[in-house]
Order: sequence, then structure tokens, then C-alpha cells
Amino acid sequence: MKIAVDAMGGDFAPQRVVEGAVLAAGNFGHEIILVGDEAKVGEELKRHRISGLGITIHHAVEVVRMDESPVEALRKKKKSSIRLAVHLVKEGVADALLSAGNTGAVMATSQFVLRTIPGVDRPAIATVLPNVKGVSLILDVGANVDSRPYHLIQFAIMGELYARHTLGKENPSVGLLNIGAEEVKGTELTREVLKTLKSLPINFVGNVEGRDVYNGNVDVIVCDGFVGNIALKISEGVASAMGTVLRDEIEASGWRKIGYTLLAPAFARFKKRFDYSEYGGAPLLGVNGNVIISHGGSSVKALMNGIRSAGECVEHGIPEKIAAGMQQYDGVIQEMRSSGSVIFQ
Repeated sequence: MKIAVDAMGGDFAPQRVVEGAVLAAGNFGHEIILVGDEAKVGEELKRHRISGLGITIHHAVEVVRMDESPVEALRKKKKSSIRLAVHLVKEGVADALLSAGNTGAVMATSQFVLRTIPGVDRPAIATVLPNVKGVSLILDVGANVDSRPYHLIQFAIMGELYARHTLGKENPSVGLLNIGAEEVKGTELTREVLKTLKSLPINFVGNVEGRDVYNGNVDVIVCDGFVGNIALKISEGVASAMGTVLRDEIEASGWRKIGYTLLAPAFARFKKRFDYSEYGGAPLLGVNGNVIISHGGSSVKALMNGIRSAGECVEHGIPEKIAAGMQQYDGVIQEMRSSGSVIFQ
């Protein structure tokens, strides 16, 4: 299995990206194609033992900055590391790609080069989050900040399929993120979406609230990218704040430090369970290819696990499963379109 990695993407590229790729090659056995400036990437590789690892460099002369316009990058930087990495997937040279670079550019380039799966109007970024019972999937978390209601229906179908085939959920429950569980809550359009999702042959449990993101009562949480991104960033902020406060409290006295020593194994397990770097990256669902997007500030561990996630998408044939699923629901969606449903207005 070959994974193309955008070596120039992220706040700490290429150093962290290369290190994460080396670890992934050693731990998971994937062949890695590092796409980026050959001289810079080569210098970083010299810091590691790569003998026997299937790591190669694909030279790219351009880099998309983190603050650069995705549209401008797509139009002007056709030899960027992002663009070339996506083309490697398109051409079948690589089975998947990982990038911690400019999210908008990765998404726009993937959609332009790979195209969307038939039945999918817009791809969605899906993120795995830990909860008290295991993990849940939330989408979209940033690909679409102005989603239409029919996009949410497509997100629900794609999320259900991903949870079923990659997360091992036999009959994943799906909920619509709203301001209340009651069916009368929300806007006219979200109420219409609720009615439509109830009619689909999926395990739809209705509206869910913010608290349901972490209580483990629902496997797949559907929302637009604006709400989803805010929810994700708040979650990350809370986790970081909890860690800081806990450390300060422990260091406040010697007795607390002794107590921490006794509880260290429990704290380590807690940290591992709620550590985002264990999941590494978020799949861009809905494009004709396996694309994983990681945080720009991802740690080496997160990048390594992002490559692992890319490999899992390949193993489970996620784009193919989504294509088959969208075809299954095509009749229902086309009927809704032709009926002039408010969802498609």
C-alpha cells in the first residue's frame, strides 16, 4: 500500500511530517511517497534510519501557505505539494494521501482533481471523537460552512457508511445536531431534514444536543461545517484547559504530587483515551479517493496515526462503499428533488 504524504504541509513541515512518515513506514509497513522540496525533505530523512523502509521523494517546486486562498492556490500553484499529492492518487500511483497543510486547499484540490462521488454534491470532513463508551463520528467539521439541507442528508449517509465499515459499528445510530431533542426545535429547514432522515432506512435517532457528542449515546452526529468546526475547536480547547488546570493543581503541593504518583497509570490511560493524536486525521468523505486531513499543528504521533487512518480507508474501500451507498439511496433523493421538496431549494 502506498500513501502520498504532503511533506510541506503544516506548521512544522517538513520536520514533523517526515518523522511521522518514517514512524508510520516502520510501524504499519506502508510505502510512503513524500511530496515536497527534494532537498529539504532529503535533509530531514538523513536524520532517520530508513534502510529497508519504502520511502521515496516526489519533488514539488511549490508550497501552499497556510494562510493562502484555496482558490488562488488551486488556480496558480499547479506544481504544489498538495496538487501533486492529489494527482498521485488520481493516477493510481498512490492509494491515499495525507496532508496537514491548508485545509481549504486540500479540499478544493481534491474535489477538483478527484471529483465527487456520484450522488454527493459536496464532500465532508469527518472527525472521530472519543466518548465515555468508545468513539463517535461527527461531520461536517469544516468543509462546508454554508451547507444546504440536502448536504446534511448526504453527510448522514456517508457518516453511517464510514462508521459501519471503518469504526466497526454494526448498526450505527445517527443523530442530527440541534439545540434540543424535540422535533419542533430548530429552523424550518432542519425540521424538514429531520423528517427526511426519519424516512431513510438507517438507524436515525432524531435530534441530539451538544452533550450527546461525548456521552456515547449516538455513533454518528450530523451537522453543517460551521457548527461542526466550532464544536470541534471548543472540544479541543476544553481538553487543553483541563490538562493545564489539572497539572497546576497537582504541582500546587507535595502531597498532591505524591497522590499523582499513585494515580499516574490511571491518568496515562485517561490521556491516551482522549488524546486526538491517537486518531491522527479526518477523512474527506465524498471524493473519488482516500484523503486524510490533519491539523496544521499536528504532533509527530498524530501524523503517524493519520497515515494509519489513510491506510484503513484503503483497506475498507471507503470511497467504493460510499459510492454503493449513494447509489442505494439515489431513488429516494431523486424523488425528493423532483417533488420540489424544500430541502433542495
